Amino acid sequence: MSSLGPQILLLTRTLCSDFLSFLRSALRSRTALVAENLFLRKQLTFYQEHKIRPRPLSDAARFTLVLWSQLFEWKSALLIVKPKTLIGWHRKGFKLFWRRKSRPGRPPLRHDIRELIRRMAKENRTWGQMRVAAELYLKLGILVSPRTVRKYWPWKEDDYGGRRTSSQHWRTFVRNHADEIVACDFLIAVTARFQLLYVFVILELGSRRILPCNVTAHPTAERTLQQFRQTLSGEGPHRFIVHDRDCIFSADLDQELAQCFGLKILKTPPRSPQANAFCERLIGTMRRECLDFLIPINERHLRRSLQEWVRHYNGGRPHSSLGPGIPDRRANLEAPPKVVRPFQPEKCRIVSRPILGGLHHEYAWGKAA
Repeated sequence: MSSLGPQILLLTRTLCSDFLSFLRSALRSRTALVAENLFLRKQLTFYQEHKIRPRPLSDAARFTLVLWSQLFEWKSALLIVKPKTLIGWHRKGFKLFWRRKSRPGRPPLRHDIRELIRRMAKENRTWGQMRVAAELYLKLGILVSPRTVRKYWPWKEDDYGGRRTSSQHWRTFVRNHADEIVACDFLIAVTARFQLLYVFVILELGSRRILPCNVTAHPTAERTLQQFRQTLSGEGPHRFIVHDRDCIFSADLDQELAQCFGLKILKTPPRSPQANAFCERLIGTMRRECLDFLIPINERHLRRSLQEWVRHYNGGRPHSSLGPGIPDRRANLEAPPKVVRPFQPEKCRIVSRPILGGLHHEYAWGKAA
């Protein structure tokens, strides 16, 4: 559209100039007009006899010729171009007119919603288009597709280097038993003094809910078993547990889990982290959304930060695999209203609650001040 601006300006100037010339000619006598017409025709005949090639006309000149040709019998007065050429100009002008009149595509989003998408993208650097679309739908009732969010996304040069996720194993098994499976694994965090701390993570596959995680500098099988006792209960729906072949998951630990909780142990093959894809994805999310932006001072600082992030993950973070949905509200979450591009009420405003000092935000409707 920016390239059409100078052409439209030139066309407007040409039309105004020709119209003023037409008005001046209308006020002159008929004898003067006939004499001037004959004089101009003689000049054009001179150019034709000497085979002087005229310069190409601009689009504005072509449009004005087509416009003035509607007022008289133009075929007898046409000298510099062929009739076929003038008809072609008319068809070209109609194509441009019809193309502008029937522009395809959906109407653009309201300005305030576009600004809200940009605000969410700038305030949450680790979010993608699907996450922003889910946040708008679940929290604010604004139904916008991820492709529409992508259209108004504030792109940067380094935003195109995305990574593809490898395919998951045991897909059919996990879908049929997701509510009965829990997966667990350890991840390592480094403090400001380069001390290695181990975070034990347990994930419910069906609800995508993180069970209370713990941090320790000395992981052992006894500590891990105690963590299972504090987290799992024999009365729950859990029937399977997935973990790798680390020495911490000893044979005694597996036997205790099978006898006390009735769990069936599913060990992943050696050197196959993709077999525990859900937990590995959770660890990657935990790093990208929390640990990569923090330098833990000590074990207490790391535990407090992870507890705040886990509360956000379970109670305020949308998950596309749930519909999208939120783990803690999966059972009793009411379906959000299907409102497309709503007008914000005058008595309401969108409020945000910062998570981890503003690293993430949770959005909701609030009363206007």
